[in-house]
Amino acid sequence: MKYKFHPAAERGVNKMAWLDSKFSFSFAHWYDPQKIHFGALRVLNDDIIAPSMGFGMHPHDNMEIVTIMLSGELQHKDSMGHTAVIKAGEVQHMTAGTGITHSEVNSSSVEESKLLQLWVFPRAHNLTPSYDQRYFDAADRKDAWQFLVTPEGGSSIKAQQDTYFVRREMTAGSQGDYELHGEYQGAYVFVIEGSVEVNGHTLGRRDAVGIWEVDQLNIIASENADVLVVEVPMR
Repeated sequence: MKYKFHPAAERGVNKMAWLDSKFSFSFAHWYDPQKIHFGALRVLNDDIIAPSMGFGMHPHDNMEIVTIMLSGELQHKDSMGHTAVIKAGEVQHMTAGTGITHSEVNSSSVEESKLLQLWVFPRAHNLTPSYDQRYFDAADRKDAWQFLVTPEGGSSIKAQQDTYFVRREMTAGSQGDYELHGEYQGAYVFVIEGSVEVNGHTLGRRDAVGIWEVDQLNIIASENADVLVVEVPMR
């Protein structure tokens, strides 16, 4: 088993009047040569956007983009013709492929938007852009793995990569084992809330650990916890 520990306090920071972002991997002005990516996972940004503020139209290409809304809401518009409000409990996925532009603005005038945005390299370049958005009930991840994004789709959102976004809300003292999907897969475990032990590594709120060359994750909740596992190809 190999691993990389990413403490929450060592993430990159971008704090503005309307935006408070923490970067798990090198992004924008923040660069750490030891944190460029984890396998196919390129970006994990932890964002708080002030009411009525946000990102204007900007481009993306050749990336799988996943937004997980933690609280509040976000108004989305894109060059594919989609206009939608992403609310707490919902997950948005875009295959940027050959190229898209989009905007993300907090549609509330009083409440902050809190979200995680993650980028994963796709399995091929210049794919046809696509969009999906779904609500995932928190009750379905109570001491159970809830698959948000997978290569197969179905009850989860389909991604153009062998990646699995899996979330679990754990009761203190409970255990969750997670089986990886192949020899060359790795898992980036990000603790949204609470604290857990992952294959012997202790993680608190917003800490993360990347683990590879292992078949299974063993996660034990030290207290009530909300855990996101992002499984990705390592090569």
